[in-house]
Amino acid sequence: MSHASEASALVVSLAAALRERGQRMATAESCTGGLIAGACTDISGSSDWFDRGFVTYSNLAKTEMLGVPAELLDRHGAVSAEVASAMASGAQQRAGVAHALAVTGVAGPTGGSEAKPVGTVWIAWATPSGTNAEVYRFPGDRRAVREATVVAALKGMLTRITSGT
Repeated sequence: MSHASEASALVVSLAAALRERGQRMATAESCTGGLIAGACTDISGSSDWFDRGFVTYSNLAKTEMLGVPAELLDRHGAVSAEVASAMASGAQQRAGVAHALAVTGVAGPTGGSEAKPVGTVWIAWATPSGTNAEVYRFPGDRRAVREATVVAALKGMLTRITSGT
């Protein structure tokens, strides 16, 4: 299954799970530049469960739009569990939604380092039960990393909604 068709299938399931619970979600995206919000709004009726997407590519945008503390960015860097979690929590609070997800990473081909090579992506999910983040190392070029990030973020959100975690 292609990433696009997998993302579409996940969105349909995510929409049903959120509608069933009468809940809404938001996204906060850096390395994907709005691709997750785009996938969510590709289906008709998404306004029932999708509230908004924040595209916060720069550190300043993360601070201004999501309330990510500048010192957190300075201390850990944008591609970190701490920043991904702060982005997800910020989106959840600022949108006033039950669920939010956030992604920040190095899509490449430039920008990687030994500690954070190209393909390193942190994804965080904020739910009524709390916020947690996971690191991924996706192979491939910029497009492949971004597409894999969309699928992993949606899959993680669906899992958390349906399990109540």
